Amino acid sequence: MEDDYNNGRPINTNRQNYVLLYIIVGILLLAGLIFLFKSSIFDKRSIDAKILKSEIYLNEELVYSDNTTGAKTWLWEFGNGDHANTQNGTYHFKAPGAYIVRVTVDGKLQQQFPIDVKDTVVAPVKDTLLTINGPTQGIVNEEVRLEAQGQARIFEWSFGETGRIDVKGPTALYIYHAPGTYFIKLATDNSRHPVFHKILITDPDSTVNAVITPGEGERKVIDDIRSHLQAIANGADFNTQYYYLVNKYFCGDEKVTVNVDANGEEKQTDFYSYCMRLTFGGGISIDEAQVTLRPKSTCSSLLTVKQHSAATGSGIKKTK
Repeated sequence: MEDDYNNGRPINTNRQNYVLLYIIVGILLLAGLIFLFKSSIFDKRSIDAKILKSEIYLNEELVYSDNTTGAKTWLWEFGNGDHANTQNGTYHFKAPGAYIVRVTVDGKLQQQFPIDVKDTVVAPVKDTLLTINGPTQGIVNEEVRLEAQGQARIFEWSFGETGRIDVKGPTALYIYHAPGTYFIKLATDNSRHPVFHKILITDPDSTVNAVITPGEGERKVIDDIRSHLQAIANGADFNTQYYYLVNKYFCGDEKVTVNVDANGEEKQTDFYSYCMRLTFGGGISIDEAQVTLRPKSTCSSLLTVKQHSAATGSGIKKTK
């Protein structure tokens, strides 16, 4: 059968060209849809905002922060009409009540935090004298004995190794299973503030000292940690300094215990909370920073910091 002709060209050839064109356009449209679908599924960002405490008193500051990757703008709304545009900061509520704090990152990522603001405690209970008698050094797998000196009905001891209350009563006996420097905490029902007692636990049978002490290589580690903590205190980029330390020395664990000696006052907290408070402290100088390694590991389980503040009583600093 002969082909029909249109202006000297076979009609069947024209039809084949149109079919080929439709196929190419369809492929391009399909590729575009697949690209958009993948972008919406795999390129989603997640918000990483935090509130230090969800329950505060009127005489306390609400501490807030955001570590969302690549974030450029922030809107913190405090549930009472007030707002702030800082990445990290503090806020003081003017009235007690229940509030919903909302943060919006880059205009689209949102997270909410319920906050309970309680009325200021007007007449706090007066502290009674409370002290701890006991050794400042010991060795692993041997019993440590401590005595509480002071009037109280309830005595609760935390020896810093388990993260919980270990012993109850005025006399405490405890056996450490890992070497390190620990801050023993004693809390009672008759004192507003706990009392701390520092003790160094060593392992004489170990061929490797688990506590990093100054040496040619170890001093570089200690200086490295101290310099990055000082950078945070001086207002350097928080994420860069913070995650460098978390990943290099704590194997990604942001809840590593931190024992802090600040102007002679000893406290215990976790690594994230400690670094956040550094950003708001103002005028803090890091004097010493020492880590304790987990047994048979390169990961640190404890950070001990000694610091001082040149301007005591200056309050919390807001970051811009």
